[in-house]
Amino acid sequence: MTQPRILVTGATGKVGGAVVARLHAAGVPVRALVRGEADLPEGVQAVRGDLADPASLDAALEGVDSVFLVWPFLSAEGASDVVDAIGKRARRVVYLSSAGVGGEEKPGEAITMFHTELERLIEASGLEWTALRPTGFASNTLGWAEEIRTTGAVRAPLARLARPLIHEEDIAAVAVHALTTDALLGARPLITGLELCTQERQVALIGEAIGRPVRFEEIALDEAVEQMKAAGYPAELVEAVLPAQAALLDSPEPVNDEVERITGTPARSFREWAVDHAADFR
Repeated sequence: MTQPRILVTGATGKVGGAVVARLHAAGVPVRALVRGEADLPEGVQAVRGDLADPASLDAALEGVDSVFLVWPFLSAEGASDVVDAIGKRARRVVYLSSAGVGGEEKPGEAITMFHTELERLIEASGLEWTALRPTGFASNTLGWAEEIRTTGAVRAPLARLARPLIHEEDIAAVAVHALTTDALLGARPLITGLELCTQERQVALIGEAIGRPVRFEEIALDEAVEQMKAAGYPAELVEAVLPAQAALLDSPEPVNDEVERITGTPARSFREWAVDHAADFR
């Protein structure tokens, strides 16, 4: 059996799972870091380990050349030990960062502080590196799925908030390019979805994809804060996310063609994402 040479963390998530599938389909030996049982493509090696326990990564990193790193925590605590562990075995890391890193200080900075620190640690590690900086994930709208299934409506703030949400497959395509070629070494590409799309329009497009109308019912920010707290979201996340989103009303994220420049294929639209995930909302 060929020794896996790329380790994918976050392999059971949307982006990590897409990276695993693309590498495997291309015939690239790939290993998935998992914490428990996982549904992976046949032939993909799963090795147990946990980024919260750097000592548990030794087996997963054995013989690995490159790592796709997804950081699952809201702080950089413990990240130094993880980067050190990677640096002892691998030569390259591709880090899933955020479009919010590197800009001027603004509301919601707490969301990106750990990304900033991870980028710093990786750049200082001596590893070859790429830091992918995507805009908001289209897959985050899966948080509306239960509401849509049960009520046919989404109750949320900021109906006019327009973002270039990016399909996880587009992030994965760029990540695979960074993992398997030298074209993005030392780069921090800002990658975006195809176009700005308001939350109200996102909901309408999900409705079109599932074949029945879905309403957007706008609520006040204060009510949204209470909803998030009641749902168990950490206070620091609640206090960061909504002000950051509100700030985007007047200063929306940029839209660019980096996905197409890097991969040769244009970024997918939110309409395409909704069609791809229609079953999740039915």
